[in-house]
Amino acid sequence: MEQFDRDLRSYLASFFTPHRRELFPRVLMNRTRHLTVALEDVYDPHNASACLRSCDCFGVQDVHIVEQTNEYLVNEEVALGSSKWLTLHRYQDSATCLKTLKARGYTIVATSPHEPDCELETYDISQPTVLVFGNEKDGISDAAKENADHLMRIPMHGFTESFNISVAVAISLHHLVWRIRQLGLTWQLSHTEREELLTIWTRVASEGRLKALEQRFGELWTPDGPPLAPAWPDWEQVNHEPPAERANRRDL
Repeated sequence: MEQFDRDLRSYLASFFTPHRRELFPRVLMNRTRHLTVALEDVYDPHNASACLRSCDCFGVQDVHIVEQTNEYLVNEEVALGSSKWLTLHRYQDSATCLKTLKARGYTIVATSPHEPDCELETYDISQPTVLVFGNEKDGISDAAKENADHLMRIPMHGFTESFNISVAVAISLHHLVWRIRQLGLTWQLSHTEREELLTIWTRVASEGRLKALEQRFGELWTPDGPPLAPAWPDWEQVNHEPPAERANRRDL
């Protein structure tokens, strides 16, 4: 990252609350791309939004969205702004989505109660994995079955055949994110990825003030001049632990 961009980010962050300045780097230290999610043609905005909310809460940065027949719509009252902090990738068909992810080294695991060859609780998460969830009516697509390395079942002990998709996402991520940490894998984002996302988040969080602040910074900044704001963040000093108290929505 160029010095200008780093200095601009620090300048923008100088207008944040102390809580936000502390929270953004902390969240990024707990983000992962070792595990990611692909959602096929989800048609209910409530479900679509709840899935995003779970991905954000469990620290899964990327969500791959297939919109072959249904447009992926977000209900912000359910998502609570989570889509702002995630990296959303959109595809027109499942085959393209899954072949792209497989080429990046991901193991494709489609969730299905039918003919599974592995269980959520015993799946080997040591390998980078994409979890594929089908839509509410039909489940996973034929393309998902054809491209999957594994079909995974979430254990159930009642009469109902399957969970609601947003519940299935939350259960799966809860277990696998916990397992990733227990195994001591290299699951965190690289320094470069953290830097790139922090710059994006800082701009997003600046909202309506962004244009005016960028203009003012450009007028004041010089390569050899004194910094306009303290350098932010110091990654070596970032506290990795989750905050004891959650923020009010207005602070995010």
